[in-house]
Amino acid sequence: MSTQQDLRERRRQRLRFQLRRKGGGRPRLSVFRSGKNIYAQVIDDVAGRTLAAASSLDKTLREQLKNGADSDAAAAVGKLVAERAVAAGVSLVVFDRGSYLYHGRIKALAEAAREGGLAF
Repeated sequence: MSTQQDLRERRRQRLRFQLRRKGGGRPRLSVFRSGKNIYAQVIDDVAGRTLAAASSLDKTLREQLKNGADSDAAAAVGKLVAERAVAAGVSLVVFDRGSYLYHGRIKALAEAAREGGLAF
């Protein structure tokens, strides 16, 4: 029987493969969710570098948020990463949710990034 970690890794690899196939060379908005914080970055896989990043640990957000692991924090991180990506000249991305379901904090981050100017 596969462990939970193995299943999560298979789901992550399956999603990355689909993003590479259908993404058309666009940068990807990658999300990592921990128990206490949430992180997002826009990555250019062709050049192999990060174009924009934000997390609930950023100094500007840490002062505003009382908890870094809720939907409000995820929405703030989504809006901030969208602002930074648009400032870097990126408006079209593919959304890499990793092995997480599109629900809760991940959904809040994605919707806030769309409102902030990113299209995916």
